[in-house]
Amino acid sequence: MKKKIKIKDNWTKPEVISLITQPFNDLIYQAQQVHRENFDPNVVQLSTLMNIKTGGCPEDCAYCPQSAHYKAGIKAEKLLELDVVLEQAKSAKNRGATRFCMGAAWRQPSQRDLEKVIVMIEAIKKTGMETCATLGMLDKEQAQKLKLAGLDYYNHNLDSSPEYYSKIISTRDYQQRLDTLEHVRDSGINVCCGGIIGMGEQIDDRAGLLMSLANMEVQPESVPINMLVQVEGTPLDEMDDLDPIDFIRVIASARIMMPESYVRLSAGRSEMTKEMQALCLLAGANSIFYGEKLLTTDNPELIEDQRLFERLGVQSSSH
Repeated sequence: MKKKIKIKDNWTKPEVISLITQPFNDLIYQAQQVHRENFDPNVVQLSTLMNIKTGGCPEDCAYCPQSAHYKAGIKAEKLLELDVVLEQAKSAKNRGATRFCMGAAWRQPSQRDLEKVIVMIEAIKKTGMETCATLGMLDKEQAQKLKLAGLDYYNHNLDSSPEYYSKIISTRDYQQRLDTLEHVRDSGINVCCGGIIGMGEQIDDRAGLLMSLANMEVQPESVPINMLVQVEGTPLDEMDDLDPIDFIRVIASARIMMPESYVRLSAGRSEMTKEMQALCLLAGANSIFYGEKLLTTDNPELIEDQRLFERLGVQSSSH
């Protein structure tokens, strides 16, 4: 029987910086050891993300083309109808995805909209897929309603460190993020929570993000690590390109600090070479978003993902 390890939940900033900045080969070796102790190293979980309500969001997240504050060419649309969403979910399942995630550009869902999403969750659950949603902030009652509907995961990213957060978002604060995560956790829904790398943050901020995640009372079951996708019309459009090695260091550090969490390679994969994606998997990433679109930005085509998996001898999980 596998011995249950005690997960460290009292990381300090110096410890995390030391972890991230150690020699690259040592970091990858350590991450691979942790990964193999907790997961099959040649299996990757596949999720599909669909935007069920696009654009017009009142938040001013500097990276997001769906914000109503910016002119990024994203037209505000209404919530999609149930049959459209269900058709996409069934198609995703046929292509190998085991989890279907629904994203809506809201600050917080209205009760009326929440009821519509609940109907979608119940319908998708009947297909045998896991369900995930990212709908903005939730109060306690909303989280409980989603749990009763059968929602498996709720995504609500911290985005960056507490210190850097206010430099990219002014319409809500870090504590509001944490409050939503607390409501989700208390309701019994699995937590999907990560951040974005490449928004101009420094090593201290990357360490701060990882600390915020790893030091939670219960670590997130799923940790999406996004690479900034620069979109014309958003304030972060002119950012310097991120060093791929720096991104892989964050993946490896997340794996070490959150040994039992799924570390998901999320936004930005279209800008990554196949070699970079392979290194991310070597560093401990074991979940990807699978499909042509990731909310409003491109995602590598299915056939490319399948070819890469074949070259690496990687299989998709049935979980």
